[in-house]
Amino acid sequence: MALLQHAPAVDRALFLNSSSSSTSFHQLMLQGPAFFPGHLHRRRVTFEVRAGASPISPKDCIVEGPGRRQALALGAITTCISLTYANSASFAAEVKKGFQSVVDQKDGYSFLYPFGWQEVIIEGQDKVLKDVIEPLESVSVYMVPTTKQDVRDFGPPQEVADTLIQKVLAPPSQKIKLVEAAEHDDDGRAYYTFEFIARAPNFTRHALGAISIGNGMKTIAAHNLKLYL
Repeated sequence: MALLQHAPAVDRALFLNSSSSSTSFHQLMLQGPAFFPGHLHRRRVTFEVRAGASPISPKDCIVEGPGRRQALALGAITTCISLTYANSASFAAEVKKGFQSVVDQKDGYSFLYPFGWQEVIIEGQDKVLKDVIEPLESVSVYMVPTTKQDVRDFGPPQEVADTLIQKVLAPPSQKIKLVEAAEHDDDGRAYYTFEFIARAPNFTRHALGAISIGNGMKTIAAHNLKLYL
């Protein structure tokens, strides 16, 4: 899987500085992908970043839609990532039916993923989970130390997204289309979100990503699913 196989290149592509300390904390919530009824319509996926150290309720991460079986068949998968030192017991207690939680207190993030997904160990990735039926559908978190305090220090959103896609998230053999790259601000903390489509000879995948800096770490959250054309 391209997202996993090419991850170590991110250090060379963007993150040349290592080791730092920071007292700031942040949250990054990644919601998506949302709804793919065939190839005719797509409901836009949303990303949200919340500054501060207050926990995110899992119910805020759920996209309402069809039943779970139909939703999975249509690619309606919701993943929520919270990069913060949230109350793990509270987070786990609020997990909705059909989802499971991951809480990493050491690195300060937590997220929900669909029941039945399995964790895989990939060098260079902090956490990777994927659908056992459709392995192209996955969520991953990648973290590296940084001396930078702001994601904008790496460049504008499109430049950063292009670099990540070309060097990290897709192999040269795939044809890439950057759908969107945008900058957002929440309580003074900047973060980038991006969306792209990668076409291989035998499949097409839709990918969503977000990158932010906080607590002395650069954090990339990425979510992939297969497009049925």
